Amino acid sequence: MLRSLFAAMIAGWYDNAMDTAASVPIETFSVAEKLQLMERLWDDLSRRPADVPTPDWHGEILAERQAALREGRTAFVDWEAAKRRLRERLQ
Repeated sequence: MLRSLFAAMIAGWYDNAMDTAASVPIETFSVAEKLQLMERLWDDLSRRPADVPTPDWHGEILAERQAALREGRTAFVDWEAAKRRLRERLQ
C-alpha cells in the first residue's frame, strides 16, 4: 500500500503537497507502514538540513545550557555513566 501511495505521488497524481498530506489515509496504515513513512520523510528532510527551519527556542535552550556550563551549574556526563544512571533509576 505504501509503495503504491508513493508511486502515485511521484507520478504526479497530486497537485498540491498540502492537499496530498491531508488526504493520505494514515489511520489505515499499519504501525510498520507508519514507521516506514516516518523513516522516508526523515531521510528526505535530512538530505537538506538547511531547508528545515530551526525554532527560536532551540537557540534559547542552547544559550541557557552554555551559560549553565560556563557558570558551573552543570557538567558533561560520560555516556556510559549516563546510561548506568538511567538504568539505576529505572530499576
